[in-house]
Amino acid sequence: MASAKTITINGRTYDAVTGMLLDTPREESKATTKEPARSANKPRESAAAGAMHSTAQRSKTLHRRAAKKPATAAKPSVARPTAGARHMDIARSAHVSHFAAHPVTKPAPTSSKAAHPVPAKPAARPTTVKPVTAKTVVARPAAHKAATVDKAPQAHPTAQRALSKVHAKKQQAVPAAPLSAKQKKDGEIAKAIAAPTHKPKKLSKRKLTARNRKYLIILFIVLAFVILAITAYKVFPGISVGIAASRAGISATYPEYTPDGFALSQPVTFKEGEVSLTFKSNGSNRAYTITQQRSSWDSSSVLDNIVQPAAGNNYVTTKERGLTIFTYGNNASWMNGGLLYTISGDTQLSGDQVRRIATSL
Repeated sequence: MASAKTITINGRTYDAVTGMLLDTPREESKATTKEPARSANKPRESAAAGAMHSTAQRSKTLHRRAAKKPATAAKPSVARPTAGARHMDIARSAHVSHFAAHPVTKPAPTSSKAAHPVPAKPAARPTTVKPVTAKTVVARPAAHKAATVDKAPQAHPTAQRALSKVHAKKQQAVPAAPLSAKQKKDGEIAKAIAAPTHKPKKLSKRKLTARNRKYLIILFIVLAFVILAITAYKVFPGISVGIAASRAGISATYPEYTPDGFALSQPVTFKEGEVSLTFKSNGSNRAYTITQQRSSWDSSSVLDNIVQPAAGNNYVTTKERGLTIFTYGNNASWMNGGLLYTISGDTQLSGDQVRRIATSL
């Protein structure tokens, strides 16, 4: 049964139906020569490196002589035109115009003309000859080209200025012809007639500026002096009192002591032989006046003529530094160096203030 389904050819068994190979004797023989499979539990034996490399191994390199060089693809050969070949008729582009036309060869004349008789030409008609009139030919003038004119040589501007200066010096160096006395006289008369009778002198701007500057300096000095004088007159009362005393003709002085809250009120009044100083309070309308006038009296004369007629016996006598001071009410009087001093006003000054004022004058 089995032999009917298989076919053996050359020692190989094939399936009779499918034609497939059923056994391979060579593989079986090789398989029988193989070493038995190692068990999983058995340890692998280590081979020595010397035993493995002791024998020469077979080369695995490809045999050079048996190997063939790979064939390369052949390049298509281009047929080159041979010498004497006819040119190709290439279509001419519309943009190219320098190609020459191809020569056209005409066929050679044949002997067929002799075979065919040529018809006789009709007789020529008489032609009338017209007289030819000679035409006058007008010769056209040839077009002349515009002639280019060369520029004349020009001197450098610096050289021209130098030459002009040299010529001017030469002309000045040439002495003019001497004039006669009559010519000189006529020239002077002509100048006098042409000139105006009177010319106002015009000062130059520099002179005007210098003169104005001088006037401004003088004016500035005067104004500064006046301002300083007024300031000194107001700030330094002693100066104003000295000026008033010189005008009054007496040796009036300014007191060195002034009660607190009072100041000299300007201006200082004066008249012949008398100077008056008024002191006003800074915070109220109170004021007192010190009058200094020339007098030949003594202290008793002051008491008899001024103090007693004004206050009777209501006065206080104070003596200080050789001075006899009479105080009565808001007033006081005393003599010192030929001057009669009087204090008057609506201010009630104490005896000490009156004494200090009198001794400071």
